[in-house]
Amino acid sequence: MTTLDSAPYRRIALGSRQVHAEHRADGSILVRSVEPLASYPRKLTDRLQEAAREFPDRLFLAIRDRSSPDRWRELHYGEAWERVQRIGQALLDRGLSQHRPVAILSGSSIEHALLALAAMHVGVPHCAITPAYSLLSDDHVKLRHVLDLLKPGLVFADDAAAFGRAIDRTVPDGVELVHSLRASPGRASTPFERLLAQPAGPDLAAASARVAPESVAKVLFTSGSTGLPKGVINTQRMVACNQQMFVQSMPCITQQPLVILSWLPWHHTSGGNQMMGLTLHCGGTFYVDDGKPLVGEVDKTIDNLREIAPTVYFSVPRGFAALVPALRADADLRANFFSRLSLLYYSGSALAASLVKDLDELAVQTIGERIPMMSGYGATETAPAAVGANWLTSETGLAGLPLPGCELKLAPVESGKYEARLRGPNVTPGYWGQPALSAKLFDEEGFARMGDALSFVVPGEITQGLAFDGRIAEDFKLSTGTFVGVGTLRAKLVHAGDGLFLDAVIAGEGRDEVCALVVVDVAVCSATCGLPNGTPLSALVVHPALRLRLQTVIDDLAARATGSSTYVARAILLGDPPNGADGELTDKGSINARAFLSNRPTLLDRLYAQPADAQVCVARTGGRR
Repeated sequence: MTTLDSAPYRRIALGSRQVHAEHRADGSILVRSVEPLASYPRKLTDRLQEAAREFPDRLFLAIRDRSSPDRWRELHYGEAWERVQRIGQALLDRGLSQHRPVAILSGSSIEHALLALAAMHVGVPHCAITPAYSLLSDDHVKLRHVLDLLKPGLVFADDAAAFGRAIDRTVPDGVELVHSLRASPGRASTPFERLLAQPAGPDLAAASARVAPESVAKVLFTSGSTGLPKGVINTQRMVACNQQMFVQSMPCITQQPLVILSWLPWHHTSGGNQMMGLTLHCGGTFYVDDGKPLVGEVDKTIDNLREIAPTVYFSVPRGFAALVPALRADADLRANFFSRLSLLYYSGSALAASLVKDLDELAVQTIGERIPMMSGYGATETAPAAVGANWLTSETGLAGLPLPGCELKLAPVESGKYEARLRGPNVTPGYWGQPALSAKLFDEEGFARMGDALSFVVPGEITQGLAFDGRIAEDFKLSTGTFVGVGTLRAKLVHAGDGLFLDAVIAGEGRDEVCALVVVDVAVCSATCGLPNGTPLSALVVHPALRLRLQTVIDDLAARATGSSTYVARAILLGDPPNGADGELTDKGSINARAFLSNRPTLLDRLYAQPADAQVCVARTGGRR
C-alpha cells in the first residue's frame, strides 16, 4: 500500500540548486547561484509585442464582467498590443515623462493593465496605489503623501465617482483625471476611450526605443509597519530580468501554456510584477480572481476554480487554508484544480505542515500524485523574486537559495541571526523622491539591507537551503534583556497547531514573558470541535476542546524551551481577527503585527492580567512559570 510520503510528485522540470558560498572573516557569507542569468528583454512590453505577432488570438487577460458576472471580459494579445500603442501615443501627446508619471487609484481591470503597459512601453512610470488609501481612509493622509511624492501628470480611477471624495481632497486641479466607468461628480474627467482615439504615430517607436533598462518602469509603495509609505523604484531591467530569474529556477512554468488565476492585487509586487510579469514573459493567460481568502470572498475564488484550471497556483497560507475544505467537499472542483497543475507556490508567511499534507492527500486522491509545494523569499525592493526553494520537499517555511543573477549576503546581526542583503539586476536603485531613505537601504558594498532574517535549515549547511526567520525589526527584548526571535517562535507555534492555527502575533516587548494572540482556521477548528462549519468565531474560540489544544501546544513548546525567549508563556485565541480596514492586514493577507498591537492595547493588558483571564492559556512550565 502506498503511503502519502511515498506517493510520487508530479514530474516537473526544476532548475539548478548549486551555489557558491564565500565565508568572510567578519562572519558574513556571500552566496550566489553557479548558473548564470540568461538573456532577457530590454523591457517587459517587448514580450507583449512578440506575443501579439506570434499568436494574436491567444487570450492574454480575462476579468469578470461587472454587468454580467457569469461572463468574462477578454483581451487577446493582438488587440492588447494595438491598444497599448494607442494609449502610449496618448500619454506622449500629453507630455507625460519620467518626471510626470501616471497614478492608478483603482484595482485590477483591463483598463488598468492597458494603461500600465502603455506607460511602461513609452518610458512613463506608473504607480498602482492601493484602493484602501482612497476608500477605507477618513483623512486620506497616506494617499496625499503618495501623490505629493509622485507628482503625477495623469490620475486614473475606473469608477471616479466612487473615488470622488479622495480625488477631491488629494488630486491637484491641474492634473488630468481619467475614468472608465463613472466620472467624478466634482470635477472634469476624461473617458478612457479617448486615450484610444488616435493610432500610434512615428514618435511612439522612437520613444519606446529610448527607454533604457535603468529607466523607471513603475513605483510600488510599501505600507511598512510604521510611518508613511515608501515608493520603491522598479526599473525596466528589474521587472524584465526577474521573470527570467524565476523561470530558470522553475522551468516547469514554461513546459505548457501558462494559465494563472490570481487574486493578488496589482499594487503589490507579487500581483503586479510576478503574476502579470510571468504571464507576459511566457505568453500566458491571466484570469483575474475577484475573490480573496477572506470570509465572504473566498466563494468567488472557488467558483472561478471550477471554471479555470491553472497550471501554477500562487497564494498565501491563508488562501490555501481557505481552499482545502472546498476541495475536500467537491470532487469536480478537485479534478479541475489538479488537472494540469505543475506547482503550488507561497511566500512571506508561516505555512503549517498539516496544510501541505492536506493538499497532498487531496491531490493523490484525485490524480494519484502530489503537486510540489514551492516557496521563496523576496520583497518589493527585489521585483520580487530573489531566493527560491526549487526542490521537492514537504518541509515548510523555506526561503531557499539565490536565483540565477542574484547575490545574497548573510550579514550577522546582534540577535544571532543573519540579515538578508541582496544585490543584482532585480534590486531597486532606491525610493522615489526620498534620497535619504535610499542611501540607508544599501551597505558599503551596494547590497540592499532587507531587514529580514534568514537561518540555515541545517546549521552550517548552505546547500540544504535557508529558512525565513521573520522581520528583524519585529524581534524584541524581554525585561531581562533577552532577545525574542519572533519569526522562529511564530513558525513553531503555527506548526505545532497542526492546521488549527493560521497565524499568530507574538508580543511581550519589555515584559517578563512572551505571549501570543492566535488566529484560528475556522473550518479546521470547527471540525476538531465537532461543530458545523459556519459556527461563529466568537463561539468557536471559547470551545473547551480548542482551548485544551492551545494549552497542550504551549505546554509542549515550554517543555522543550531553553529559556524564557523560546516559548510562549501566555496565549489567547482571537475572537476578533485582524482587520484590513484598520491596517492590521496587508494586501496579501498577512498580519501587520505592529499595527495590530497598537490598535489593541487592552487585549495585551488582558493577556498579562493577574490572576489570568479565564480565556488566557498559561503555559505550565514548572519552576519557570
